[in-house]
Amino acid sequence: MDPFTKMKHLQQLADYRKQLRENPVLRFLFLELTLRCNERCLHCGSSCGDVPSVELPVEVYYRLLDKVKADFPKLPMLCITGGEPLLRKEFFDILSYAHQLGFHWGMTTNGTLITDETAARLKETGMSTISVSIDGLEETHDSFRRTKGGFQKAVEGIRNLLKYDFHAVQVTSVITKKSLGELDALFALMEELDVDSWRVVHIEPIGRALQLDGYALEKEDYRYLLDFIRSKRREGYPVTYGCTHYLGLDMEREVRDWYFLCNAGIYTASIMANGDIGACLDIERRDDTIMGNILKDDFTDVWKNRFSVFRHPLSEKNERCMHCDSRYFCEGGSFHSWDYEHNRPLVCFKDVLF
Repeated sequence: MDPFTKMKHLQQLADYRKQLRENPVLRFLFLELTLRCNERCLHCGSSCGDVPSVELPVEVYYRLLDKVKADFPKLPMLCITGGEPLLRKEFFDILSYAHQLGFHWGMTTNGTLITDETAARLKETGMSTISVSIDGLEETHDSFRRTKGGFQKAVEGIRNLLKYDFHAVQVTSVITKKSLGELDALFALMEELDVDSWRVVHIEPIGRALQLDGYALEKEDYRYLLDFIRSKRREGYPVTYGCTHYLGLDMEREVRDWYFLCNAGIYTASIMANGDIGACLDIERRDDTIMGNILKDDFTDVWKNRFSVFRHPLSEKNERCMHCDSRYFCEGGSFHSWDYEHNRPLVCFKDVLF
């Protein structure tokens, strides 16, 4: 697409974003059913794994779903996550109830627990979309997720899903310095599995990844990764970069279906495992990013009246961002990659990609 058309689209999106801040639309509601997980991924944004987890009673989810159905004429998509959501023993009770109420729902999972029987139950319960994590070839994946056999179980889980004719089976790959050289082999695996889409992202400086050395990409690595995605898309393959980060005029619209827009607080809200209400689940959990708790607060009121921190540009908080010529399109980047202590972006592609 030519730069003039891209610039026109970006300006239209900037205007639309201003409208959304005044009149947000709840399109996605994330439910973090547990922080427990059968893997212990080195990069986990929520530091999940073999950890204690508060888990809300099933009745609390029923009341929440009833209220959302009553208060939002157009139901948001439910995005089910964890931890590993399938470890929640009442998983199918909660999602069967949501399905009966008319919610569409999808799930993020490591795929290791998706047996043939589980895949059949997911189909019966109305699951619309699913994203399974494959973060490298077998040795790389298992090491990154600190789970021997995790790769083979995840691949088996994907094959079980595909038996039941799901139409939105996605694989998400978090690419690091150690897996960057495996992109071509991973692409061949996606072709062999015949998944519906492959979402390729890079490791982010959040959660456990903040303590990792030797995994973050460097300037030339980012360019290589995005050029790889762009080339596959031009060949017609359903490969996409994640929704995060403004990439500059050269890469925007080239590596994903549309332009950068952080959905936190304008399209997206989340209920954490302990009932806390926030925007994106990857955002650092602090007093100023937690908007309330469904055990004591009315969710609809919180969504309408307490999300102001997510409805102002981050760029207004940082001197460099305020004077950046991309501020209207980037606005400080994604809320999940913002340093709230020092009010600065942890990821910025200015002077890296553009």
